[in-house]
Amino acid sequence: MTAVMTAPLASVATLADLLDSLGGISPTRVRVRPFPASEADVIAIEAGENRLFELVDGALVEKPMGLRESILAVSIGRMLGNFVSPRKLGIVSGADGMLRLFPGLVRIPDVAYISRERLPGGHLPQEPIPDLVPDLAVEVLSESNTDAEMLRKRREYFSAGVRLLWMIDPQTRTALVFTGVDVFTRFTENESLDGRDVLPGFTLSLHGLFAELDV
Repeated sequence: MTAVMTAPLASVATLADLLDSLGGISPTRVRVRPFPASEADVIAIEAGENRLFELVDGALVEKPMGLRESILAVSIGRMLGNFVSPRKLGIVSGADGMLRLFPGLVRIPDVAYISRERLPGGHLPQEPIPDLVPDLAVEVLSESNTDAEMLRKRREYFSAGVRLLWMIDPQTRTALVFTGVDVFTRFTENESLDGRDVLPGFTLSLHGLFAELDV
């Protein structure tokens, strides 16, 4: 596993510097106390406030998730789970599944598939934030996500060892499938995603997925 590129805390002189390093996100998503924060703070906030924060460069960054994004994430997770579980291929986590990609970096993909080969001894770790890197990570975009934030996430995911990344956009009803930081294919609502060599045989109809929003 190679080291991920992060901004050293010593280089963060102002709040603007910190927000810029996080991808130009809104300050309303960043908790200033405690700073620097720890994984214990991530766990305590989730337990006490039922709010999800990622840990990035010592900052607590709230994970945005509206109802539409949640509906899509649940649907994707259900379909992945229906494929993965009976074949005993690994595990599928949802939008509150915290993962330590690197020391000091906690990310929470909206959906993640982790193959059995990546589970230590083939078993699910017991700690709330395990050292696990997904084979497939799924991010359902929210309005508060910036392009720079998602670029940073792509760099982190692929540096950590993610093999496939889906970015689902509810607004345009499209999906970007990344096999590298800047290597992607765009799919429209009338097309389907497939699991490639990560999940051979799995397909996901984008028309059927986005129809979940047409209630």
